[in-house]
Amino acid sequence: MKKKIAIYSLFCLGIILGCSKDSENPPNPQNVDKTANLQATGSSANDILSNANFDKLLIEIDYVDGFQPTGQTVANFEDYLRERTFKTDIEFIFNNLSSPNEESLTLEEIADLESDNRDSYNDGRTLAIYIYFADSPSDGDDLDEGLVTLGAVYRNTSMIIYESTIRDLASRSNTITVTDVETATLNHEFGHLFGLVNLGTDPVNDHEDPDAENHCNVTGCLMRAELQFGVPMMKMMESNASKGSAAVPVLDAECILDLQSNGGR
Repeated sequence: MKKKIAIYSLFCLGIILGCSKDSENPPNPQNVDKTANLQATGSSANDILSNANFDKLLIEIDYVDGFQPTGQTVANFEDYLRERTFKTDIEFIFNNLSSPNEESLTLEEIADLESDNRDSYNDGRTLAIYIYFADSPSDGDDLDEGLVTLGAVYRNTSMIIYESTIRDLASRSNTITVTDVETATLNHEFGHLFGLVNLGTDPVNDHEDPDAENHCNVTGCLMRAELQFGVPMMKMMESNASKGSAAVPVLDAECILDLQSNGGR
């Protein structure tokens, strides 16, 4: 069965490159309308950014046993959400899952894994986000070219992080850590859930890269297309670190202006 799912991915060239206590797994929801969580990427940008319809974010992080994000990554990610949205009530739940035992994951398999494992959906004033940390790489990786995928968003509240790939690539750097790569991946991909760039959040000023759809043309921005690829991504992060700045790039003024115009900070 084939499913057409829009995907916005963070790639990396392979040549260069403890978590919070798990909550009890809540029971699978019964008679829950999942429609609002199965929409196009970026369509929930205003709901995520503002408190107009939802004033709580519930982030469900499902991870294959042994492939959870670092505790510092989760803290960094929460800081990013609080900095850019008006949500003050943000809850994380963590579910430890068994491996699907796949050599690689297709988009269809990713969607099926979400369907099988996701517990959290929008409920009242709570907006739910689903993030799956995988122990398998993307089936779109091109190892001969050294092109591998770190993460992707494929619906309005759904994201996958290829944790095994992130760990492999981070292990090849002397200065960039797993936490750095996890944080950059999460923040970049969530930028697309924010509707950046021109993906549900209209740009105040035109700053979309004409050669890279839905990415920013401002040098150094978190949403630059260069962050899709390992060599420029690592150079950017290592350059930031060498200057005494945080390694992970941040959103530029144009992207922040866009978020503010759509209900964010």
